[in-house]
Amino acid sequence: MCCRFQRAKPIIIDPGLYMTKKTDVFWITQRRSVPTAFKLFTGSAWMALSRPFIDYSIWGWDNLPRNALMYYSSFISSPEGYFHTVICNAKEFSNTTVNSDLHFISWDKPPKQHPHHLNLADFNRMVSSNAPFARKFPRDNPVLDKIDAELLFRVEGLFVPGGWCTGSAENGSDPCSIIGDITVLNPGHGAKRVEQLIKSLLSSENFRPKQCK
Repeated sequence: MCCRFQRAKPIIIDPGLYMTKKTDVFWITQRRSVPTAFKLFTGSAWMALSRPFIDYSIWGWDNLPRNALMYYSSFISSPEGYFHTVICNAKEFSNTTVNSDLHFISWDKPPKQHPHHLNLADFNRMVSSNAPFARKFPRDNPVLDKIDAELLFRVEGLFVPGGWCTGSAENGSDPCSIIGDITVLNPGHGAKRVEQLIKSLLSSENFRPKQCK
């Protein structure tokens, strides 16, 4: 997360807030100053929020969540800044942030507005990143079939098998047609990769130094 003043000064009007049909936003010629009551932060639109922080955002007992919400109502791509700004300006929560959205994303150099579509050539990098999620994928991309077959062991047309599926997967049959102990949870290779990622994110060199930067 980092400060992005160039995204904060423009003012927009989003007709989608009060119209039934989606239209483009209107850009206002005037520009506003950067707020002084709180510091702006931006980051990924994908995040996991704790229950205590959600309670704080709803009740807003010190008015920060409400003030930030009013500011971001005319902000382009507000999901990439609102919660980041609130949590990093709240003393009781700023030291709880983890600077990762658990996604593998491949950007062009220099970065463009959107990341490039992932394909088979990105498969090994996706796996080695240990990230449980990735984007973007074009429609009918063969790499999705490769992920299903080699990482999820999913047969086409069926669900991803869990540890409670005790049937045979031979000849394309559904291993979950026979259900064993539904409480069984057997961590696979993917779980081990996520474990390595979490350990890295919470390591002394990555956790505290990268909070709200």
